[in-house]
Amino acid sequence: MRSATPDRPRGNPVSRTMSRRGRGWYLGAVLSAVVAVGMCLLGWRQADQADRIAAHPVRVQGVITQLPGGSGTYSQVAYEADGRKLSAADLWLPADAKVGDGICLERAADDPAAVRVCGERYPQPVGIGLAQTSVPVALALLVFCLWRIRSHHRSRPSGRSGVRTTAVFAAEGMPAITHGKRSRRRRKGGRRALR
Repeated sequence: MRSATPDRPRGNPVSRTMSRRGRGWYLGAVLSAVVAVGMCLLGWRQADQADRIAAHPVRVQGVITQLPGGSGTYSQVAYEADGRKLSAADLWLPADAKVGDGICLERAADDPAAVRVCGERYPQPVGIGLAQTSVPVALALLVFCLWRIRSHHRSRPSGRSGVRTTAVFAAEGMPAITHGKRSRRRRKGGRRALR
């Protein structure tokens, strides 16, 4: 004998749309938090290198080996420190700079990798400017996403809409809730009345 299977509940399309929007706001909050943390770390590293260079600056002569060209290509300056050949990327360069030109650099006495162009405060002024601009924007976006998530939770209905529940009971004397087990309730008098 073939038994008819009930249709699966499709749910309320309005609640599904609201849940998608809620997931979108969660994703936006996570991405904005990641951007804010990443830019804060970038700015902190720039400020830390600038402080170490300013504490004990050592002047060296650098040579421009590469100019920025398009996306993903940064400038590169080669220099010597403690008998080693090093290179620094994405330093500030004059507008008329050419490959092979010499440039004055300042490095930290305790860290040869911390280097900046003479007369500049930060090793990468573009990076610190990007951090100063993007961190407030990312934090504002994070606050907005959190506010939208909170209002989304308030607007959601308390119960699950569109969910149908069907209770199936077995034959008389054996309810489905007890799974075939007899109820522990005793009649008035109990077994003593039967004796």
